[in-house]
Amino acid sequence: MVLTAQGLGWQRLGRRVLQGLDLTLAPGTLTVVLGPNGAGKSTLLQLLSGLQLPSAGAVLLDGKNLSSWSEPQRARRVAVMTQDQPLDFPFTVEEVVRLGAWPLQLPKPEERAHCHLWLERLDLDALATRNYLQLSGGERQRVQLARVLAQCGGDTGALLLDEPVSAMDLRHQHLCLRQLRRLANTGLAVLLILHDLSLAAHYGDRVLLLKGGQTLAQGPVGEVMTGPRLSALYDVGVDVSFADGTPRFRSFVEDDAFFQ
Repeated sequence: MVLTAQGLGWQRLGRRVLQGLDLTLAPGTLTVVLGPNGAGKSTLLQLLSGLQLPSAGAVLLDGKNLSSWSEPQRARRVAVMTQDQPLDFPFTVEEVVRLGAWPLQLPKPEERAHCHLWLERLDLDALATRNYLQLSGGERQRVQLARVLAQCGGDTGALLLDEPVSAMDLRHQHLCLRQLRRLANTGLAVLLILHDLSLAAHYGDRVLLLKGGQTLAQGPVGEVMTGPRLSALYDVGVDVSFADGTPRFRSFVEDDAFFQ
């Protein structure tokens, strides 16, 4: 399954939030979107998932306009995790995760086994009976990621995730991103919005640099994540060095006038 954006644009109150963006999410590829706050990253994810309709251009799912797919059809093919996941009911962790499996229409025993698999993989099995509202922010984020992954079945072709590990501790960031890397290796197209340059370089295949609603650069991680490009992206100095082939990133500000 291929998800493609062609000349994608979106406006809010006459202001261009995203414009002229082309992107292909191919099977077996993990693509990372990097950019400063307000660059249009979350808007891009909403357009790619069908949560918003573009003002210009089109999103194609297997060559067919995304808007022509019904909501259940999209849910079976594209799993989405946005930044905001409001849930005010005292569900258990297991109940929240099982909400994600509804598009699969599995018999109850199979659904429960399927969801328990993701509880185990994301280190949530010990929390399965806990009240979701009593968890920490990082734990809730892991539960929401498990819910989205529980949506994945045989028809799923793409995962779109907006800062899915931002509230997690270091161990759980890597645990969860390793699972997403494995899903990409099995043939899913995975898109992640991240702010951590090291995680992006370690787990990503391709990267899209987004600034002011436009593409600054995109391509393989090793070619795109250079010091000059990242410095231009974030308007601060970024040095990239290598140790045993692993990129190391250091950000810096030349003088205090930058903050005035």
